[in-house]
Amino acid sequence: MTGITARQCSSWALPSLLAINLALMAGCADKPPPQYASPSIGSNCYAKALPTVGEGGLAWGVTLSIARQKSLNNCIRYAGRSGGTPDTCQVVLAECRN
Repeated sequence: MTGITARQCSSWALPSLLAINLALMAGCADKPPPQYASPSIGSNCYAKALPTVGEGGLAWGVTLSIARQKSLNNCIRYAGRSGGTPDTCQVVLAECRN
């Protein structure tokens, strides 16, 4: 009796598991990959700010002043998280590309 029940169960269990797996994978396929340090459309200027100790920050902006301000804000945030000195952040590189 248990041999018949096991066969009946296995005949639908594997296809069901495969269908669930495919459905879950399809739900993640349409999401775009995250973009971390890439510039947004129209952002031609970038700036890098570094503290004396800790991690710095790179930022993109439409203008040079926006990029500089964003990089300083990132530097203060990252230096504080990395055990550095946020109050010593300075912009060390700022350029706009053509």
